[in-house]
Amino acid sequence: MSMQRRYFGTDGIRGRVGELPITPELVLKLGWAAGRVLAADTGGAGGRPAVLIGKDTRISGYLLEAALEAGLSAAGVDVYLSGPLPTPGVAYLTRALRLSAGIVISASHNPYDDNGIKFFSGGGAKLADGVEHAIEQEMAAPLACVPSAKLGKARRVDDAAGRYIEFCKSTFPTELDLKGWRIVVDCAHGAGYHVAPPVFHELGAEVIAVGNEPNGTNINDGVGATHPAHLTRAVIEHRADLGIALDGDGDRLLMVDREGRAYNGDQLLYVIALDYRRRGALTGGVVGTLMSNLGFEQALAREGIPLERAAVGDRYVLERLNEKGWQLGGENSGHLLCLDRHTTGDAIVAALAVLRALIEQKVTLADAAAGVTMFPQRLINVPIRRGYDWKGSAAITTAQANTVAALGSAGRVVLRPSGTEPVLRVMVEARDKAIADTQAQALAQVIAHAAGAPL
Repeated sequence: MSMQRRYFGTDGIRGRVGELPITPELVLKLGWAAGRVLAADTGGAGGRPAVLIGKDTRISGYLLEAALEAGLSAAGVDVYLSGPLPTPGVAYLTRALRLSAGIVISASHNPYDDNGIKFFSGGGAKLADGVEHAIEQEMAAPLACVPSAKLGKARRVDDAAGRYIEFCKSTFPTELDLKGWRIVVDCAHGAGYHVAPPVFHELGAEVIAVGNEPNGTNINDGVGATHPAHLTRAVIEHRADLGIALDGDGDRLLMVDREGRAYNGDQLLYVIALDYRRRGALTGGVVGTLMSNLGFEQALAREGIPLERAAVGDRYVLERLNEKGWQLGGENSGHLLCLDRHTTGDAIVAALAVLRALIEQKVTLADAAAGVTMFPQRLINVPIRRGYDWKGSAAITTAQANTVAALGSAGRVVLRPSGTEPVLRVMVEARDKAIADTQAQALAQVIAHAAGAPL
């Protein structure tokens, strides 16, 4: 059976609101199909299938929430509504409430006029490819509403944010606190705006919250984990000890030290991994992705910690972690997984893991991450036709091989198609930024010429 998927990408379904696949009609059908596939043989509260719906702060969340609710109800599934809640919060509550599945309405770090739908299993993990394929197959069937007596009901989870706050705090050692720390928390005007600041405040920190005034259209707009300059300015302005930035749905982390230096996912994962090893808690090694920095891999190797590379996407990192029986993994973009703490990537939980390392070792973030020397990376998106067989191009494969040979052991080349747009992503990594830039530009030009879509 073909596993080709029409709607699902590497992280659910995503697109511009009002355009396929993010239209009210299709999302209603998606809710109905998901209800039938995910909850047909599982029981929620009162013996009925039940699904939790959470969302970020985009104005389109109201529209898509209503469409999903209607589709699920038509399939005979009860709906729990959490309102704005980080993606990992939805994963936690789905598991804690013993529900059949969880659904998040979010386009993560994208602009406000995009949105998306992603799913969690009843165990709080991202859905396997096969389940998403089954949902797409079900969407091809005519929508059939269950009898009125079997329609799903909807209810609000009034204490959703409070439950998740307590969960995050529970991942931090009870004998430690954050007293004496001044921390800037940038919430990206996203789902963590009413959750992240209280977590750090209730653990004792003096919290300066920024990016915490969502209006439906300002999510990720110059703030959050994808715009570190905003956090850097705030940390320096407030003379803070640390800065923590989330993305729009709260599963991506970036941190800034007191000097205004930013630390990405690879550097933070290095800090966490070494602390786990120090405490005797590290099982095996660490899982990264094809995009994980070579400097990160070499730093781990010097510490005797192996790195496994998975495909890009935190779901694939999770799959590899489960295969290996390891706990720690993540992406350089800041999706970090600590499976002994949570079933999915969680920016708040990961930030607390970093803070634990700093407090117990009495070091600064700069000291803790000093063992990693990041290699410069150059990423270029080359337009290609949909369905273009770039692997079958002799010109491209030859150019790629020549670039790899030129870099030797002091660099890497990664070519991968985007899961959401018709581009081939070209990443070249080298010890020297000028070399990375030159080699990436040359390779991108070859690909553009071969694909007939000049840069």
